[in-house]
Parts: sequence; structure tokens; C-alpha cells
Amino acid sequence: MVTAVANELNGLSPQEYDHRLAEFEARINRGEKIEPADWMPDQYRQQLIRLIHVHANSEICGALPEGKWIPHAPTFKRKMALVAKVQDEVGHAQLLYRAAETLGPSREELIESLIAGKSKFSNVFHYPSETWADVAIIAWLIDGAAIINQAMMSEGSYGPYARALKRICYEEAFHMKHGYEMCFTMATGTRAQHEMLQEALDRWWAPIMMFHGPSDKVSTHTKLLVRWRIKLKTNDEQRQQFLNQFVPKIFDLKLTVPDKSIRHDKETNHWHYAEPDWEEFVRVVRGGGPMSRDRIATRRMAHENGQWVREALAAAAAGRSVPMPSAN
Repeated sequence: MVTAVANELNGLSPQEYDHRLAEFEARINRGEKIEPADWMPDQYRQQLIRLIHVHANSEICGALPEGKWIPHAPTFKRKMALVAKVQDEVGHAQLLYRAAETLGPSREELIESLIAGKSKFSNVFHYPSETWADVAIIAWLIDGAAIINQAMMSEGSYGPYARALKRICYEEAFHMKHGYEMCFTMATGTRAQHEMLQEALDRWWAPIMMFHGPSDKVSTHTKLLVRWRIKLKTNDEQRQQFLNQFVPKIFDLKLTVPDKSIRHDKETNHWHYAEPDWEEFVRVVRGGGPMSRDRIATRRMAHENGQWVREALAAAAAGRSVPMPSAN
């Protein structure tokens, strides 16, 4: 049993708390969904808020490295596809902030925390997108890594989060296929296109290998998340699934994985790879990445510029009117 912490007993005796916890875990083990009105341990609630908040922040910040390339898309078709993808990512953030709201915090609180630099978002979105090939790698490999994570958690124990992820995964699957098509086009195109794609893969490989989170040996959250079926696989299990799924396809495109130690053990079906720099991972997710400040500044500017929209909606709901902002 998880030891009952005094501030989460909420008036229950330790015996009553342990009884409710046992019933809660029995429901999870039967595959039932936990809904917002159901009793849950405070630690379960807080882990979900943390996880969903980071996920929502990542969706909205994840639109930025790709969004900057909309004006520079090589064709009108590519521009339309990228606009649609960026719009989807922002929509995913909306779904996830709503899922987090079912656990207590408001969307306003969650967004304010992000733009104040107090909450985290995925490590991969703290890095710059330097060429058009980065857009292709992000859409194929980062979205592919995200699908592994999200498809797994869409079968998780918390109902609102699982249902939101079902919808998100449908759209992310399309994004990944679109990304692969872009990578295939560049890999089979001119030498310059192939080299540009390889350079993008070289830049993004290390962040992608950190995407699923710290090694199970050092992760402070994984054991409890798996126990309560918020996650159904550990960080390292997800990383192995990613390597199994994508490394052969990378080789098929005549690209080189920028890790000389990578190899597949057929007997164990296990990939051996160079351990990521977890100190860099921690530094980046805490706001020390090359684009961390820019991402937060961009989100803050968008939030401030949209203030009049929120005020207008609030006024309309209250039956009042507000003036439009001046062009200046």
C-alpha cells in the first residue's frame, strides 16, 4: 500500500484511507476508468495534473518550431498541410487543458504557469528548427515517438485523459504519415535534399532519444505511474518500441543513425544505444534549452495579444459589449 500522507487523508482515518485505496487499485486492475467525481488518492490526482499539464504545454509549444516555417514552405500544398498540422497541435492543447481542468486547476492557471516559466514542456521543443528538413523530422520521428507514448496512455486509467488521447492519436497518426512522406521525398530526391535530411536527423537524434523521459533506473515517477495504470509502459520500454519501429525505416531511407553504438540484439529483441546525456535533459526541461526563453516569450506575447478576445467573450457571456482594440 502507498503510505497514507496526513494532508491527503481528507478527514479519513488511516484505516479508512487504506480501504479506499485498495478499492481504487482494484478498480484500476479490473480495467475500469476513474472519472472526475470518483474518489482518488491525492498523489494520483497530482501526478495526473503534472503529466497532463506538461503534455498540454508541449502541444501548444510544439506548434512553434514548425509554425515558423509556414511562410517558407516549398509548395502551396506543403504550406496547407503544415497550417493544418499546427492548427491540430493547438487544438490538442485545448483538449488537454480541459482534461486537466477536471482534476481541479483552471485553464487560466495552467497557461499562466506556462507563460511565467513555472511549468515544463517536452525537451524536444526547446530546440531550434533550422531547415525545412527539421519540419519533416519533427513530423515523422517526434510525432512518431509521441504516438507511442499517447497510444499507450489512451488505454490508461483516467477517463477524461484517455478519451482526449484517443482523438489526439487519430490526428497524430496522420501527422506522422505526412512527415514520413516528406522524409521519403527528401531522402530519394537530390543529393542536397538527402544531405539536408541527414543533417536534421543528426541534430534531432539526441533530443528524440530523451523524449520518453529518464531511464527507468533513475526515473522518480515511472513506477507509480505504471502501478496506477496512468502509463502502461515504462520510459525505457517506450524507447525500445520507438527504436524497433523507426530505426529500420531510417536505414531504408539510406540515412545514418548518429549513434555508432546502436545495434539490435535479435535474441533479446533489445536495442543497444549510447545512453543520452540526462544532465542536458534536466537542464533543458527546466528552461535551459537553446530556445526555451524564445518559446515562452512567444507564448506570452500570443496570450497578451489575445487578451481582448477573452474579454470580448466574457463580456458577451455577461450581455455586455467591449470596444475592438485599435490598429495601433
